[in-house]
Amino acid sequence: MAIVITLVTIVLVDDDDADATEISDGGGGLRGVPAEFRSWILKADEECKQPEMTPALLAAQLYQESKFKTTREEATSDAGAQGPAQFMPGTWATWGRDADGNGEASPWDIGDAVMAQGRMMCSLLKQAKSSGYSGDPRALALAGYNAGWGAVQRYQGVPPKSFANGETYTYVQLILSTMPRFEGPGLLTVTGSGDGADAVRRASTRLGTPYAWGGGGPNGPSTGFCDGTNGYLNGKCAAENTVGFDCSSLVQYSYWPSLHLPRTAASQYGATSDHAVSRQNLKVGDLLFWSNGGSNGIYHVALYAGDGNVLHAPRTGRSVELAPLTSAMPDRDYYGATRP
Repeated sequence: MAIVITLVTIVLVDDDDADATEISDGGGGLRGVPAEFRSWILKADEECKQPEMTPALLAAQLYQESKFKTTREEATSDAGAQGPAQFMPGTWATWGRDADGNGEASPWDIGDAVMAQGRMMCSLLKQAKSSGYSGDPRALALAGYNAGWGAVQRYQGVPPKSFANGETYTYVQLILSTMPRFEGPGLLTVTGSGDGADAVRRASTRLGTPYAWGGGGPNGPSTGFCDGTNGYLNGKCAAENTVGFDCSSLVQYSYWPSLHLPRTAASQYGATSDHAVSRQNLKVGDLLFWSNGGSNGIYHVALYAGDGNVLHAPRTGRSVELAPLTSAMPDRDYYGATRP
């Protein structure tokens, strides 16, 4: 929470033969964030001249603060911190601006909140580097954001585990450790228009999001569950502690709300099988299915992303990724494709 709270360019071309290629955003790249946050995170990073600031740092911090939630019910803390960047009213009065130009500076507006977060973190990074305190300036800045710079001054560094039941210490460690999941290649550049191209664009904003069996839906990623067979990693149920998508929820999310596809891979095949597409005539946004025995054995679905690649959520322990169609799943299991 911000201060004194110790809690924890897409190219559009009208082209029926659309294809996709992977690109990088620069600044370390950015992936796995909701589309509505993406441009603001990149802008906030661009406006800060401190090299320690990266899009992934801001994204990991937002994830820790609110899991990118924006509703008053989901993004209001017990202590009164508000919005996706969790600003207390007094702190917001210092850092808040009307960044999105809607006539109001609000911690609930994504643009306003992220730009304020960026300004505050940029200032704290400067302060950290000029303080003379040892340690990673990012860690010092994060501690200042969470507990106030006074706490950093008191301990001449990140407050120890004994401070505030270790909440600030844990806050810093979690953000620094989750940064890599938001780093790397960015959006896909998708040429073309229509529901299929739009679906791949939307799915590409979730590159890097973890796989969670039974997790995710039209509103985004969520924790999943284990069913006795699926959702386990190294003998433990990983899905119930992982916020993410499985293969079919990613597809459902990608096409929503323009097309309300059902939830499972098999049911998505059933809903679209009357528009079958040959492997030689695939277009961006087509659904591809793998099966271990006919239509009743369908176990995986992916989005065709062009250039012989698919965008999909592969399995427990992996993340949403771009992969060659020929190796995304066992090629012998490829069942067919449909066009929603």
